[in-house]
Amino acid sequence: MKMKKYNAPSIAEAMKLIRADLGDDAVILNSKVVVTKKLFGFIKHKTFEVVAGIDRAEKKRSFSSFSDIQPIPMPVQPPIVQQQVEMVSGREQDGSMLTSDLKKEIADLKSIMQSMQRMSTQSHYPDELLPFVDFLKQQELGEELITAISDELFVHFKNNEAKLQFEDMRIVAQKYLAARMENLPITGLSYEKKYINVLGPTGVGKTTTIAKMAARSVLEKKKKIGFITTDTYRIAAIEQLKTYAGLLQAPVEIVYNASDYKSAIEKLAHLDLIFIDTAGRNYKEAKYVDELQKLINFNEEAESYLVLSLTAKEKDLDTIIDQFEQVPIEKFIFTKLDETNSIGTMFNLMIKYNKGLAYYTNGQEVPEDIEQPNLESLFELFFQGEVK
Repeated sequence: MKMKKYNAPSIAEAMKLIRADLGDDAVILNSKVVVTKKLFGFIKHKTFEVVAGIDRAEKKRSFSSFSDIQPIPMPVQPPIVQQQVEMVSGREQDGSMLTSDLKKEIADLKSIMQSMQRMSTQSHYPDELLPFVDFLKQQELGEELITAISDELFVHFKNNEAKLQFEDMRIVAQKYLAARMENLPITGLSYEKKYINVLGPTGVGKTTTIAKMAARSVLEKKKKIGFITTDTYRIAAIEQLKTYAGLLQAPVEIVYNASDYKSAIEKLAHLDLIFIDTAGRNYKEAKYVDELQKLINFNEEAESYLVLSLTAKEKDLDTIIDQFEQVPIEKFIFTKLDETNSIGTMFNLMIKYNKGLAYYTNGQEVPEDIEQPNLESLFELFFQGEVK
């Protein structure tokens, strides 16, 4: 085995050096933090020392078909990863709490090692499977879901000598995803609660989405509706909602504070449904969620929907959803489906946060461009760009 020592200002930088020098099959043997002192000890300089190795005798095995495939061994966590995970969940050996910088370094290391493990595992898949794996990646399905589906396919077809077909792989993938989502509600408004809170960051199309939901309630369910808007930061938003309300012959109340909100609720108490349009803010900031909770009620008479754009980065959406952890979100509503070619994010977030789906929107027309899906229609959307 070839072994080499690397020094870098961060774990992530060390891993980049190792991958560039030894490749993706390298194994982390040891690591430690090295602190040097300068200027009589007043300045401390921290570096990371990582020892990595690779067995040059190991050869990559290839398969021409599934007939001679052996089960994939589960990747073993390198000692450094296990050590760092234990450190994150508790304390270091000397009992001191981890600093935020070190936690970030550990998180970067874990992410890189997981990526390396996935690449190593995928190298064992037969060539027939790789185009389908690429398709799942193009749809931006999460790496964990892709790996799980690929392993299902591997086991399902390992004794099948016939050539793999895309449709066969689609059926297996769809069955796996359906099992992960079988308990998630994929329905629109319940029409069982009076107050409909529509939440979400700026720019996702909340006001237009509310108009679409309200129009359906009037035209299809014959409900008497009203609107409350707390979005007093944008005059255009108020005027837009007033326009939609005028077309539906529905009242609108503008709310600036908690007292206004209480008064608006009393004025609209005679209606069947009250749609509440909240201000679009940068909800990656926890303070805005706190302000929202102080302004409106999230009680048993209300159901709340979080509106998210499919064109946004999934990491940013994760941050927003995490901020709404204390708010009883019923289901997601995804917008701007017409502006993207991949909907894997929709599946990722529903499964990760155990939340259902009320609607997705695919255009600006009111009330036409909104769909109340079911699981089957979601799969049709997901696979409509399939490659043969």
